[in-house]
Amino acid sequence: MSAAAEPNAAAHEDPSEAYAWFVVVVLLLAYTCSFIDRMILTLLVGPIRADLGISDTEMSLLVGFAFAVLYTVAGIPLGYIADRGNRRRLITAGITGWSAMTAACGLAPNYLSLFLARVGVGIGEATLSPAAYSLLSDYFRKDKLGRAVAVYSIGVPLGSGIALMLGGLIVEMATKIPPVDLPGIASASPWRLVFFMAALPGLAVALLMLLVREPPRKGARVEARRGFGGVFAFVWRHRAAFGPHFLGLSLLTLVIYGYMAWVPTFFARSHGMEPAAAGFWFGIILAAGGAVGLLAGGALADRLFKGGRKDGHLVTILVATVGAAPFLILAPMMPGPALAFLCLAPAMLIASMHGGVAGAALQIITPNRFRAQVTALYFFVANLIGFGLGPTAVAAITDYGFGRDDALAWSMVIVAAAALPASALVITWGRAPFRRSVAAMEAEDASA
Repeated sequence: MSAAAEPNAAAHEDPSEAYAWFVVVVLLLAYTCSFIDRMILTLLVGPIRADLGISDTEMSLLVGFAFAVLYTVAGIPLGYIADRGNRRRLITAGITGWSAMTAACGLAPNYLSLFLARVGVGIGEATLSPAAYSLLSDYFRKDKLGRAVAVYSIGVPLGSGIALMLGGLIVEMATKIPPVDLPGIASASPWRLVFFMAALPGLAVALLMLLVREPPRKGARVEARRGFGGVFAFVWRHRAAFGPHFLGLSLLTLVIYGYMAWVPTFFARSHGMEPAAAGFWFGIILAAGGAVGLLAGGALADRLFKGGRKDGHLVTILVATVGAAPFLILAPMMPGPALAFLCLAPAMLIASMHGGVAGAALQIITPNRFRAQVTALYFFVANLIGFGLGPTAVAAITDYGFGRDDALAWSMVIVAAAALPASALVITWGRAPFRRSVAAMEAEDASA
């Protein structure tokens, strides 16, 4: 995908607001499918461990590290392509690719094959968010971008929630089906069918992406050093703003992804619930609370920014981090499942306020030609630490710290109690540099 593939900015008129929101909905569907494919594995811990004979730590590597390792690394060159080529085509190819690799998970005959298939899912999904954030920054003004990115980001709790709600039902149905014969796998366990079912919606959304137009690029100020050196030099010059943002959000997502990966298993081990039932209720909390939290966060950030608070996005992230911390720490300590769910509901709602705001904040301090790459760098750090290490940090404390499965709840508490205060401190440290970067970008816009 080269710069020659990019349509000229004059080729299209500015899209209507209604069409811009249609694009948001299509991207939301794509993001939802990506998280269904990403999170469905968390409900298959028991049957996959039994079938392949693996430990909690090995399972956590499938859930987190196998996906995150190339999701994060591939995002940077894919962001470079998105900043120079046709973003719609890139996203369409990515959706098709990760859906195919999700289906391949169902064909994996052993642990290594399943690990590599999860790596493939990660590479495909790495195409989406950097290009999507860049698209939305060309469809919406800065004082509306927070809400647009927040709606797109609803795909995270919605996809995860659907995976947990419907995934549990699908797993329950699949376990009643006798073993099936698949190519290269005799008498395949029925959990493999779940991956085929999860792959189908993505293929439909890939077709829907063909209705999305590539918008003209706005504010493309950076022309020199447009390669990787250019974006790294830009981030380094503004490291006082980008560094705290990247690190603070990484610590927050470490806790969130650690919980998302292990909550169904926690309820099974600590409260005797079936993972499918626990996943169903946690899925409702994620989908409903996450959506409300994202919309509230986007609206708050846009209101603060429009009212002159140049660090309004970071203030919103602080509200999410500090507000969710007590509930996340208390939830695993509750004596019964009802009280644990009552703590998780406000925790997920408040924590989700950061989601769309974190990405929108990057767009308003970054030139157009670097937006996808800077977003990819952010995902590189946040997902390598958050999604890559979050599930494994919880599992490693359980396996090697306590040495027993029933200590999972305390492992979750330890991770939350350590990471969330550190996240709040780092974000607070970055507020003043962020304000300076916003002012510098606005001055550059005014002089352009």
